[in-house]
Amino acid sequence: MAFAIVFGAFCALPAQPVQAQGLLKETIGDWQFRCDTPPGAPSEQCALVQSVTAEDRQNVGLTVVILQTADKKDTILRVLAPLGVLIPSGLGLIIDDKQVGRTAFARCQPTGCVAEVFFDPALLEQFRSGTSALFIIFQTPEEGIGIPVSLQGFSTALDKLKQ
Repeated sequence: MAFAIVFGAFCALPAQPVQAQGLLKETIGDWQFRCDTPPGAPSEQCALVQSVTAEDRQNVGLTVVILQTADKKDTILRVLAPLGVLIPSGLGLIIDDKQVGRTAFARCQPTGCVAEVFFDPALLEQFRSGTSALFIIFQTPEEGIGIPVSLQGFSTALDKLKQ
């Protein structure tokens, strides 16, 4: 729940990705390692963050946040997309040209829409061994917009997050 407060600010998505909140501790590959201590939290909480835009539409972007649950038993992939996405189409994911699937948007706020999944071992391995992920948002059923996310440094950054 504390992560929802800390990283809720990531949800403020205009057409372009937002500037990440929290203190930038380190850049690992293409991932930012950001930490903050939310009000009432017993300790600092960290996340991996990457904000990107579509290659062919610089006004369309998203922010990818990787974080752990408070009990550190699970890892969450949270993608923050701009308003105007087609909710029923969900968020698509391709890793290294291999179709991974789609997930639904969990909620939309006045500033953007959030899709969130727990990493299962298979998805985690795809992220760790992959070189690039392509997240796909839809503005119409026929119009998917692919937004590339680099996986360079992901494995090292995730290991640091899990410490």
